[in-house]
Amino acid sequence: MTGMGPDTARIDTSRAHPARVYDWFLGGKDNYPVDEELGRQILGVDGTARHIARTNRWFMQRVTRWLAGPAGVRQYLDIGTGIPTEPNLHQLAQGVAPECRVVYTDNDPIVLTHAEALLHSTPEGVTDYVQADVREPELILRRARESLDFDRPVALSVVALTHFLDDEDDPHALVARLVDALPSGSHLVLSQLTADFAPESVARGVAVYRAGGVTLVPRGRAEVARFFSGLDLVEPGLVQVTDWHPELAVGETTDDSAVISLYGAVGRKP
Repeated sequence: MTGMGPDTARIDTSRAHPARVYDWFLGGKDNYPVDEELGRQILGVDGTARHIARTNRWFMQRVTRWLAGPAGVRQYLDIGTGIPTEPNLHQLAQGVAPECRVVYTDNDPIVLTHAEALLHSTPEGVTDYVQADVREPELILRRARESLDFDRPVALSVVALTHFLDDEDDPHALVARLVDALPSGSHLVLSQLTADFAPESVARGVAVYRAGGVTLVPRGRAEVARFFSGLDLVEPGLVQVTDWHPELAVGETTDDSAVISLYGAVGRKP
């Protein structure tokens, strides 16, 4: 396991963390009262928030099935991994192709404490974990190269991550730096919160997150499309996550009352 150090085990339970709030939305147990409190406040202003979190997870699952299947991708770099929730990305990918290699990255120490669940690879494949922040692309790339061959295509997954970055973090530049390091034939998988479909409810949710000390930045369609500059969008392009190849769904449920304020897309590097 990479990325471990003397400071990585310090878990701050005094303020909410996106990975733990997300875990609470998904019905997990690896969160603290401060995370549950923020989650309940969010549900108070948007009762569909839990379903939206699950919808985002299903998007990741459909994309991974497609990448490991028809696209033939065998290497994955997942940034903003979150607390393990089965099926994890490596289980999906290795379920299709046991030789797949997966590197997970997150900045929350609690994810590190559960990394053992992320490292149960098939004998033919590899899984590894890097404790790092997306704002440290050089560190992530250096550590990822210990397990991944950057001369072969890699799927870079930044699912539901960029909206936790302020504009001053320059998330477009961070994603571009990561994509630039990948060879031709690699893919970018990204989902991002938007206020395009339900501006009032998203604004209320953003206010609750920020009051809880968590940055949340919705972005419009043009801003999300910028993440894919220079890439060839895989059909159906940049869409609400529910509209990305729904025929690949397994075990998903629908909520017609929920407005899914998430864009999602997959882009292939020429």
